[in-house]
Amino acid sequence: MARIGYARVSTIDQDLQVQLDRLRHEGCEIVRSEKVSGSSRDGRNELATVIDFLREGDELVVTRLDRLGRDTRDVLNIVHECQQRGAFITVLDPHVSTRGEMGHVIITVLGMVAQMERRFIKERQREGIERAKSEGVYKGGKSRISHQKIRELRDAGMGIMAIASTVKCSRMQVYRVLGTKLNS
Repeated sequence: MARIGYARVSTIDQDLQVQLDRLRHEGCEIVRSEKVSGSSRDGRNELATVIDFLREGDELVVTRLDRLGRDTRDVLNIVHECQQRGAFITVLDPHVSTRGEMGHVIITVLGMVAQMERRFIKERQREGIERAKSEGVYKGGKSRISHQKIRELRDAGMGIMAIASTVKCSRMQVYRVLGTKLNS
């Protein structure tokens, strides 16, 4: 029986260290992590690896339920997949486990709350952007990667994967930036 930790943040500029430290402190022998949105399972390869690795009696540990996902159905599907493998999930904050029936109820409720919270955040964000646009102060989101640097590296003959690694972004982002340049 193994305790396997899973940590996730949504963007590359967020820090995983607090989650990683907590999972190791809780006795997780294996800890997998990724920087990808939790709004869907797309691109969450480390989570898929953890679930594939789970065996009878293993425990998947996360610091908070929203690290597994922000959609109730998605979270419940993950719980179901773990159960199918004879494993269970433990959430550290608040401490809930799927070992017992009450844990399933609590995780379902927490999943619904996380999904509702995500909707509220998006609504407030949209309202704020609309207000800023109407006041003429909206400037768009902060650029996380340098488009100029990507173009310079490509012009210097560097490949897509090397560029992505150098500027610390995904290959898809590099393709998007270069596609914008090529089409303009």
